[in-house]
Amino acid sequence: MKEVELRLVAELMKNSRRSDRELAKALKVSQPTVSRMIKKLEKEGVIQEYTMIPNFSKLGYEIMGASFVKFGDSTEVSGELKKHTADFEQRHPHAGLIAVSGTGFGKDRMFIVLYEDYAAYSKAMQLTKQLPYVNVDTLDSFLVNLTDKDQYRVLSMAAISKHVLSQAEKIGKPSRGKKPVAKSKNAKRNL
Repeated sequence: MKEVELRLVAELMKNSRRSDRELAKALKVSQPTVSRMIKKLEKEGVIQEYTMIPNFSKLGYEIMGASFVKFGDSTEVSGELKKHTADFEQRHPHAGLIAVSGTGFGKDRMFIVLYEDYAAYSKAMQLTKQLPYVNVDTLDSFLVNLTDKDQYRVLSMAAISKHVLSQAEKIGKPSRGKKPVAKSKNAKRNL
């Protein structure tokens, strides 16, 4: 990605409610340039959705749980599991933030869900253990008390936005000891 595109993504991560005109001013480019970049980044799938991040505890969620489990490696298991999971989610709607395959801790799946309280978490774990292919001995969770006022950062795009900006700055700066090469009008002829 180009430096200005990374900076645009970072600005949108900080506040996606700003107009193209406001973003253009922050990026020091024209408003039509911002509009074209946004359309391009949406089409390429870099920008997947626009949203806001609420204070989950004020919405009635006391617990955020990161749960890890071992399901198995076979593609048959994976396909069957997706079918059962979709049915499970239809019958038992929940506030899932993420559900992904991966590796670590001897597990191959991770899901992060918001719960109203510990009883809701406990019920969800009982239901999860009833899914086919779930090895109940491998199910582990890390629970976060969302009402704890001393949490450092529960969920925010600010740190990621800062990191994306630092990546954009690296692209925009020439490497140490090297001077940027000026392109002449006759660059093609000079090759």
